[in-house]
Formats: sequence, structure tokens, C-alpha cells
Amino acid sequence: MKDNILEFETGKENSMAAFESLKKEYKEVQMSEEQLRNLEIVMQQAKKENREERGRRHTMRYVTAAAAVMLAFLILPNTSATAAYAMEKIPVIGQLVKVVTFRDYEYEDDRNSASVDIPKLEVEQTDGEKALQKELEKTTDEINAEIEEISMKLVEEFKESMENEMGYQDLIVQSEVLATTQDYFTLKLLCYQGAGSGYQFNYYYTIDLNTGERLQLQDIFKEGADYITPISENIKEQMRAQMSADENVQYWLDNEVEEWNFKAITDETSFYLNEKGNVVIGFNEGDVAPMYMGTVEFEIPAEVLKDIRK
Repeated sequence: MKDNILEFETGKENSMAAFESLKKEYKEVQMSEEQLRNLEIVMQQAKKENREERGRRHTMRYVTAAAAVMLAFLILPNTSATAAYAMEKIPVIGQLVKVVTFRDYEYEDDRNSASVDIPKLEVEQTDGEKALQKELEKTTDEINAEIEEISMKLVEEFKESMENEMGYQDLIVQSEVLATTQDYFTLKLLCYQGAGSGYQFNYYYTIDLNTGERLQLQDIFKEGADYITPISENIKEQMRAQMSADENVQYWLDNEVEEWNFKAITDETSFYLNEKGNVVIGFNEGDVAPMYMGTVEFEIPAEVLKDIRK
């Protein structure tokens, strides 16, 4: 079991490194021919690693950062208990929840490539509190439905573009566990669409393992507390510090065109709690900075929110 976990973590590190490299490659609004060639190299390497991994161990499947060699979409229905077990990627999370691959979509031809791994959260059966387990099952069902809807929409868009012969395109959907503690865990869904230029956007799902409920930003603060202002002001401070330290870093802040400037987060702004328990605010490409900046995150120091956290 230890070997399996180590093997998974190694595969995950390799694939995430490839994904981060891919993100760097598209930090220009339009990709150059050289960047497109580098993108293809990354995908070919990921495919090679995926083939080797399948040959070594059929019961372990690590997350890949690019399309595998297949010429049609492969759908593994969630009705197959055997397939679900074989696709299990992560052991128990927070002793209550585990992640398996729900469905897997892969496609490649000379112009298009897709690698979509749709995760599914499953509640571990325990002898603990039944009410908590029931609430966890309700929450995970809701999250699973949302993730499937997002992923299927991207797949349908990919297929429609192929039918319309809209040039070259790539689609990648992966998941990553950002934090696991006794109190909560966060799953991140990473989505990448490439068609000349690339666009990455993320979704975050944080579950309170004490209540079984999915956390919203307001849930982690005292009732009536103003958390919008201190978080927003700290983000602005971080933006200014980063721009001062690196001329290549740019945010929409303190610009002459006032309506372009970042002003404040909202209750709907994406967030998660990291391993230290700090709030991390996440923005998709183009939300608070030019597209070449990619997705950006801001960890809010604990002392900024210490008086208003629950």
C-alpha cells in the first residue's frame, strides 16, 4: 500500500509539473509556433508516461497532464463497481472522504487532443455519527453533480468545435487535493482550454468534516463580521508588492481607467483553506490581471483575519 501511495504521489508530481510548465507556455495572449511545439512535446511525454504506468499497474491510474493515445472518447460509467475501484486514485481523505475517477474522456487526432478525468467524491463508511455521514453524502452528491456538469459541458464544447473544424484545440481537466486535515478538505478542479492561446480556470470545493457541509466564504467568519474589506485590502497590498518587485507582474490596480481596477472580492469569489488553515483567494485568468498572468492566488495571513475568524 505504501508503494502504491508513493507511486501515485510521484506520478501526480510529474503530471502537475507538466501542467505548470504548460501554464507558463501560454502566458502570452497568443501562442507562438515555438510555444505550440513545446505544448505538443509536453503532451507526448505525458502520453508516454501514461502508457508505461498502465503497463506496470492496472489498478493505479495517476492524473495525466495531457491526452492519452486514443482515437475516440472512452466512457467508464459510474455503474461499474469494478471500474470505480480500479480507478481509485487517493486513499482516505480526512478519514471520511475518498476520491475516485468517475469518468474518463480521452481523444487525440492530428489537430485536437483531450484528456478529461472527472473526479468523484465518495464517503467512507464508518461507525461514527450517522447524521454526519448522511450530511457528507448529501454534500458530496451535490459537488459530484456540479463537477460532472462542468466537465461534460467542456467535453461537448470540444466535440462541437471538432465538428465545425475550428482549428487546433486542446482540453485538459484534472483534479488536485489542496488540503487535508481532520476538520476539512479542499478539492481543486483545474480546467484548461487551448486554441492558439490557452485559458485556465479553476473551481474549489471545501467540505467541513465536522458538519459535513460545503463551506462558503462567509461560513468561516463570525456572524456579521466584515471580511470583505480586510481580505480585499490585503490582496491589493500583495498586488502592489509583487508589481514593485517584478516589472513583469501586472495587475489591474491603480490604473487611470478606474473601471478596470480591482476593487473588492465578493461572497462568490473562489477561495479555499490551505494546510495552515489560512484563507486563499483564487482568481481565474483575466479576472484581476492580463491573461498572460494566468490564474493567480493570494494567501491571506492569519493575523489579518484573526479577530473575525470563527
